[in-house]
Amino acid sequence: MKRTRLLNSALSQVIAELGHTDGLVVGDAGLPIPPEVRRIDLAIEKGLPSFLAVLDVILSEMMVEEIVIASEIHAANEAVYAGMIDAFRRHGIEPKISEVPHAEFKALTKEARAIVRTGECTPYANVILRSGVVF
Repeated sequence: MKRTRLLNSALSQVIAELGHTDGLVVGDAGLPIPPEVRRIDLAIEKGLPSFLAVLDVILSEMMVEEIVIASEIHAANEAVYAGMIDAFRRHGIEPKISEVPHAEFKALTKEARAIVRTGECTPYANVILRSGVVF
């Protein structure tokens, strides 16, 4: 059995397969997932698991150099934005932050290696994590 925090085998595999700048999306329960993108569905009920809990575990495994978020998060969900920034700080990660309109964010998800669906049911609780390198 693994010693690290991440136990989900599909999520562990996709993180291990990421190359520099590849994208991994962590999304709320309502984020549309393009049929051509791999879906890792962790949602079990409304709110579980939360976006921030899933992000925290992913950050314990993944080197992130940039994030992409919807600019609308500031007006609609500042608590999740603040929690996201706090999670990066706890893991010693200071990624470049790119903000785009939500419609553009959804279009960018088509380029992701996978989309992780959480049970989060608050607006704009979505992020594209761009993989960094460990050297």
